[in-house]
Amino acid sequence: TRVVTVVDTTAPVVTLNGAAKRVWELGGSYTELGAAASDLSGSVNVIISGTVSTTTIGDYVLVYTATDASGNAGTATRSVLVRDTTAPVVTLNGAAELSLELGGSYTELGASSTDYTGVYPVVVSGSVDTSVVGPYTLTYTSTDASGNAGTATRVVTVVDTTAPVVTVTGDNPATAELGSTYADAGASATDLSGDVTVITSGSVDTSTVGDYTLTYTSTDASGNAGTATRVVTVVDTTAPVVT
Repeated sequence: TRVVTVVDTTAPVVTLNGAAKRVWELGGSYTELGAAASDLSGSVNVIISGTVSTTTIGDYVLVYTATDASGNAGTATRSVLVRDTTAPVVTLNGAAELSLELGGSYTELGASSTDYTGVYPVVVSGSVDTSVVGPYTLTYTSTDASGNAGTATRVVTVVDTTAPVVTVTGDNPATAELGSTYADAGASATDLSGDVTVITSGSVDTSTVGDYTLTYTSTDASGNAGTATRVVTVVDTTAPVVT
């Protein structure tokens, strides 16, 4: 007689569902894909050992083991890499678009930052020159421990809505004698935007007694016009010449 003993020395084959290497975002909820096992002896269960902490950056190894009735164990492993690829969220304090009058004083409102991994400072780049009309962009950046940078921007527009100040030179009101030659003393103007000119409108007819109004206008580069007026009275204080 011969006794033939059939033995099982072959471990089950464990096949992962999904990739053997998975990258998972920090703070996310990990979804286990599991694994399947096949064995000539029949159905076998797969037991998973190991855990994944999505609250901590790191590399995690999960081991999938299937053991058949003969004690043969087959395994497969999966690496789960928890990473932080999400930038901080930067929130502006105040509006994203601001207007500021030329020559005014700009007060920085700042910004705040939130991130899953903690609190990080916000760095402001850019500047506002309140002496020059135009738009200025400020960038607010916050970088977390993993090097992810979140940004927000604010546009501050320096505007000029203030008219030049026109100052009349000389007497106002002024008088001129009938028949004389009137020489206007003019006016000057100042404006935060820089040098501006003064244009005179109106005239004085010294051949006719009466009140005449001269208007002095100065317009800056932003189209703001400032004015001042002078009243010139033509008078007759000279007696007739009797011959």
